[in-house]
Amino acid sequence: MKKIVGFIILFSGISLATFAQEVSKHALGIRFGDNNGFGGEISYQQKLSDINRFELDLGYRNQTDYDAYKLTGIYQWVWNIDNGFNWYAGFGAGIGSWNDSILNSTRNDGLFINAVGDVGIEYNFDIPLLISLDFRPEIGVIGDYGKNTDLDFALSLRYQF
Repeated sequence: MKKIVGFIILFSGISLATFAQEVSKHALGIRFGDNNGFGGEISYQQKLSDINRFELDLGYRNQTDYDAYKLTGIYQWVWNIDNGFNWYAGFGAGIGSWNDSILNSTRNDGLFINAVGDVGIEYNFDIPLLISLDFRPEIGVIGDYGKNTDLDFALSLRYQF
């Protein structure tokens, strides 16, 4: 019986080590997306555990009739697909301000708060470079900027350290 329990513990430990992936302690880079106008974000990721991380993005959006600044925080889970390929999913929130540039517009400028989801795929190169492609739906909670659901597709390049 002791041999069976020992074998189960050993097999479980080997299985967990096999499916673990390397989430870098820190990653800093740029995220280019198209949600309510093309824009870029400075993106930072902080490792929380072997399978979790926190992402913080500070960005600017520019469209013909308005501009917006936004800070987004997302808690993510990361799963390994194959050597260097991972997929991830998470949730979070965004806060920002926007400015309407149309004269005599009935929309209000001001503060907005969004609920955010995130799902994506990434490749971790042998050099300290992480490239990812993600989909981030955002739902407006407060303010007129994100009244409806906005869909954000983005490409990110990050330096890992």
